[in-house]
Amino acid sequence: MNRDDLAQLSKDDLIELVLSQAAQIAALARRVAELEARLGEPPKDSSNSSVPPSRDRKANRRPRPPGSRREASLGRAGGGRALHPNPDEVVIARLTSCPHCKAAMSHQDQHAIDRYDRIELPVVRPVVTRVERHGAICRGCGRRVIAPAPAGLEPGSPFGARIAALAVYLRYGHAVSYERLSRTFADLYGLAISEGALANLFARAKPRFDDRAAAILARLRQSRLIASDETGARVKGRTEWEWVFQNDSVCLHVIRPSRARLVVDEVLAGHRPQVWVSDLYSAQQGHAEQWQVCVAHQLRDCTFAIEAGDTILAPRIKLILLRICAICRRRDRLADSTLRQYRADIDRRLDAALALKPTNRHAIRLRRRFAKCRDNLVLCLADRTVPPTNNASERDIRPSTIFRKVTNGFRST
Repeated sequence: MNRDDLAQLSKDDLIELVLSQAAQIAALARRVAELEARLGEPPKDSSNSSVPPSRDRKANRRPRPPGSRREASLGRAGGGRALHPNPDEVVIARLTSCPHCKAAMSHQDQHAIDRYDRIELPVVRPVVTRVERHGAICRGCGRRVIAPAPAGLEPGSPFGARIAALAVYLRYGHAVSYERLSRTFADLYGLAISEGALANLFARAKPRFDDRAAAILARLRQSRLIASDETGARVKGRTEWEWVFQNDSVCLHVIRPSRARLVVDEVLAGHRPQVWVSDLYSAQQGHAEQWQVCVAHQLRDCTFAIEAGDTILAPRIKLILLRICAICRRRDRLADSTLRQYRADIDRRLDAALALKPTNRHAIRLRRRFAKCRDNLVLCLADRTVPPTNNASERDIRPSTIFRKVTNGFRST
């Protein structure tokens, strides 16, 4: 809008324009102040947030002082690997004559002085079995007939069960990509197997795991306690979500395009456990009669609030959460009455902490959060079977996260 356009406006229109511009300026000023405040906040890492440790800045390790125990151990003598209890071959080296004076020496004069193992891998090459099925035209009925294939040598993929087992083990046990896996077979075993052949091999192997997965799912749907977590997964070049559902007895992983609660509804199929353990993500809530909030997640958020300048609420809440974890580490040795006393003491401490009036915006957010879920922080003090954290789920899902980072994800469902 130029000067001539403004000149044509009435007084009321000019007032409205100025007021709208003033509102926009005020909103931008608030946004600038908010961004400037964030500039002074500490960076988020694995100690104060859910950022994975792989994204932390790694400090340079200090060099060890000369003469330290580790450096001294590099050149130490003695010790070593224990001898194999059942060697495949024993080679005995005896003298026939003295190396100095050349005098003859008998076997009876000699005894074992030194003994060690030399270990080597055998040369591994594929065993290729050529199958020729003969046939002819029957002189009796005139039909063309062919000999049946020997058991275990039926037509189809040329790769046997041991090759399939090794490929599955290297792919999913050690996160070897398709390209590297193809090269591994070629370099170590002299076996040419393409990436497409590997993909077909995995597709044929997958149904062999279905019965075991179904059995795990059936046990999960009868579990009293379930802990759950989720993380991103790449499938066919698209971002999906991997969910883990686990307890002390079972662990089930599923990958779905959605991160919504409908995934939990699909997996549980109407089963409602007594206890659910998870973080505060909304899709993880409301699936059980009772809910234990992961204390470790809250500890990290308290640490960040402290680093961001809060000295009122977060330090006290952090001490309370640490006390909950300390009690849980020895709760199996505590009497029921002692646990009840600890629970009452934690409740009093939470009441006193939540009565505080913090001014830091991160602490204000924590105060609102803990006011809603305070009872879900201490369920582990009333039930000895409930873990205070969801660390077990995170440990179970970590190998798949590493697999995704190393291989870039899954090529197919």
